[in-house]
Amino acid sequence: MAQPAHLITPVDAVVARMRALDAALPAGDGVAVFNRVYLAVTEEVGRRLDSGEFPDPRAAGALSVRFAERYLAAVDTAAADRRPPACWRPLFQLRRHPGVRPLQFALAGINAHIGHDLALAVVDACRTLGCRPADLEDEFDRVGELLVALEERIREDLMPGPDLLQIADPLTHLLGSWSLERARDATWAAARALWALRTCADVAEEFTERLDAAVGFAGRMLLTPLPD
Repeated sequence: MAQPAHLITPVDAVVARMRALDAALPAGDGVAVFNRVYLAVTEEVGRRLDSGEFPDPRAAGALSVRFAERYLAAVDTAAADRRPPACWRPLFQLRRHPGVRPLQFALAGINAHIGHDLALAVVDACRTLGCRPADLEDEFDRVGELLVALEERIREDLMPGPDLLQIADPLTHLLGSWSLERARDATWAAARALWALRTCADVAEEFTERLDAAVGFAGRMLLTPLPD
């Protein structure tokens, strides 16, 4: 049953967009694989907001929505045949490559979204709320805990079984080089740096471009096609 318009929250709106993408994209599309992962996270955030599990629901909602909007903007940019941020380009370019496994697509999307988008979303939310990154640290940590738990489930669900060792061996090696927890720690440092640089537009822009490029490079490595 649809909610009355006045009860639809910003989190509901981004969830609706992700559900529409899920319905529209082929199941094996690399963006669809990541979208299903991120949809599950955002739905869980919405449930926890509704049940009062966040100490500051306004801050948590603002951070979650600004975060989701970065991903959805990249989707819209690619759909319009324009260049999305460098962090997202590998996923959009290789989304139909037959040599890339679903687990790679999922983690490459998480890499782009955590490594780049989350830092910028923290700054966006601070501007929206009139606060500093330190004021959002609890919300940042709680959303991060959800992502870490989901990443563990993704690895269990999408990692090839023991009967596919010729795939699992290089895949295990490739994915073992990337850690969501390390990426999250780096993102928090990047968000604080961007906030400190907010009055130095040229330096902040260069920092953001270099962050985008570095995360894109890591995403390209995560999407290395593997032999059958």
